[in-house]
Amino acid sequence: MIRKFLIVLIIAYQRYISPFTAPSCRFYPSCSEYARQSLIKYGLIKGVVKTCGRLCRCHPFHPGGYDPV
Repeated sequence: MIRKFLIVLIIAYQRYISPFTAPSCRFYPSCSEYARQSLIKYGLIKGVVKTCGRLCRCHPFHPGGYDPV
């Protein structure tokens, strides 16, 4: 239930907030899409842990690139 709620929040962010901000994610897929996919694939706990790791890597000094779930 919490997992579905987080997925709905991510989708709402992607549809209603993200289009109005400048693209800043250095990775493909974007950090929000990575979070959505990891929650679907791995469940709540492991999905949140993988998302936190990804967000820690998303900074100007990391080269970025393709980083699949």
